[in-house]
Amino acid sequence: MEAARRPNLDEMGLSLGKKARLHRLLYQHGLKNGTLMILPIDQGMEHGPLNFFPNPPSADPDFQWRLALEGNYNGIALHYGLARKYMAKYAGQVPLVLKLNGKTNVPSDSEALSTLTGSVEDAVSMGADAVGYTLFVGSPRQDEDFLQLMQIREDCDKYAMPLIVWSYPRGFEIEGKGGRDSVYAVDYAARLAMEMGADIVKLNIPKSGPKDADQPAPYNGLEYDYAEAAKRVVASAGRTLVLFSGGSKLGDDDLMNKAKVAMEAGAVGLIFGRNMWQRPFDEAMAITKRVQSEVLSHFGD
Repeated sequence: MEAARRPNLDEMGLSLGKKARLHRLLYQHGLKNGTLMILPIDQGMEHGPLNFFPNPPSADPDFQWRLALEGNYNGIALHYGLARKYMAKYAGQVPLVLKLNGKTNVPSDSEALSTLTGSVEDAVSMGADAVGYTLFVGSPRQDEDFLQLMQIREDCDKYAMPLIVWSYPRGFEIEGKGGRDSVYAVDYAARLAMEMGADIVKLNIPKSGPKDADQPAPYNGLEYDYAEAAKRVVASAGRTLVLFSGGSKLGDDDLMNKAKVAMEAGAVGLIFGRNMWQRPFDEAMAITKRVQSEVLSHFGD
């Protein structure tokens, strides 16, 4: 499969305000070449304080704000409280992606739903350049999820705010059809985010390997390597830009391979969190620069 061509801003059906904000993110911050590198810190809500144990200083959100500034990220993604209480000295220097829904990991994911934690109006008042919404693809509660996302999308159109959808396969039905990291599940997640009106979709690269009989046909008869799987889901996102996630910290060689595959597949960039800040600050800066210099700088528009 040939790599999907990344859509440009003129092809995305954007309002003037959305186009201006996305242009600012893509070309006035970070590498300024049309790629995105976002630093997320929504893990405190999603996973609790346990994610900060490997690097205790990272429990102070100023650690990530400072890393985003000094590491020259295109933006930082977090919830209302971390913006309201820690953003002041970084306002205007680090673009904000305000997360608008979330959940804890205490309940099972079998019927997952992330409820609203903020509004597009909050994002406008804080000077955000985009908002983030988590959509659980395949959850039995998708009827509620779709209605929430529809309201956020309408507000994004009203206020010309770019919408980034964290599109995550979840729920017991997904687990019975190959699992959340199957090509079927992530491909569906890419297509659904595009159909729901996302400007950018955040995805995990699907797992590769032998044919998986649990996936619906024709996926159960297909074999993909890692790179081919990444290209397929980028193609399914159509004129929605794709950010690939780093996931849990698995080692720097894995991280660099994931970054290279993601960008060669046609992604607009990367959203790496724990891989970057679950380490001392100097090391976090070093791996940030390694990703930027060895991978992202080769893939500008």
